[in-house]
Amino acid sequence: MPALEVIRPGMLALVQDLGRFGVAQQGLSQGGVLDLHAACWANHLVGNTSSSAVIEVTIGQTQLYARSDLLVAITGADMSPQLDGDVCPLWQSFEVKKGQVLTFGYARTGIRAYIAIRGGIATPEVLGSRSTVPRNQLGGLVDGQALEAGDIIPLGEADPTQWQGFVGRMTSFRFIPDYSQPIMLRVIESYQSHLFSFDDKERFYHSVYTVRQESDRMGCRLSGSAISVEVPEMVSEGIALGAIQFPPDGQPIILLNDRQTLGGYPKIGCVAKVDLSLLAQARPGTEIRFEKGDLPLLQKEWLAFGRFFGV
Repeated sequence: MPALEVIRPGMLALVQDLGRFGVAQQGLSQGGVLDLHAACWANHLVGNTSSSAVIEVTIGQTQLYARSDLLVAITGADMSPQLDGDVCPLWQSFEVKKGQVLTFGYARTGIRAYIAIRGGIATPEVLGSRSTVPRNQLGGLVDGQALEAGDIIPLGEADPTQWQGFVGRMTSFRFIPDYSQPIMLRVIESYQSHLFSFDDKERFYHSVYTVRQESDRMGCRLSGSAISVEVPEMVSEGIALGAIQFPPDGQPIILLNDRQTLGGYPKIGCVAKVDLSLLAQARPGTEIRFEKGDLPLLQKEWLAFGRFFGV
């Protein structure tokens, strides 16, 4: 059976797919790739479906040994990947021969890279997904654990004679994001937006926030103009992906894939799903701004993305 061996996991390497849906009522997180754009492109380049599991590498320093011939694509953050010491292309598929070693440095731009392999990652499905959620002890090779040195990652069967047409497949330059730029996030205001005064909203939309070091897969924590909302005690409710909540310190948190399922902080709205991929690549210190989203336009963009990638 084709497989990859982990020589060095780096800071954090996780098996992820599109996520685990319909489980929030059990108190379980969605999980899944944070940068949907990069992950879908990686799978597309090697001829996989978008639902195929990939490896999400955070920050870098991962090293993998090929135990079989593979067709691979790496997208997302630039971690200066090398194959047996030679530079690997990004956003382009390439072959890896049995016995070769794939090595990642530290991320130069962005923060998360995605490795797709023809046939997909074949770890066991748990509740309909291979996504790793450590806080729920679900997915991955064992009980939601991150990849570790010595792990053998099983891969789906893939016939090398049938992937030749995919070798060298590239992503058009216009679809490759520039992760070094400040980020503008479009917001769909929620039913709780009335809790925020006109002045609060003006300050929110005209402020520049920066990504804090404490950000993780649960949420992106921002630092900037504090917005303290005086509201009566709120009943905890389900939290949507991309929800922008304001805890007592007034600093916004954008909830991501590994978020808790319930929360009681006031929420001004949600970041549009099509914009969350850029946020997933935001390093600490990255500047973030917000603007009101045009809902029909955002729906059109999401439908176009979904039609192309089949998600």
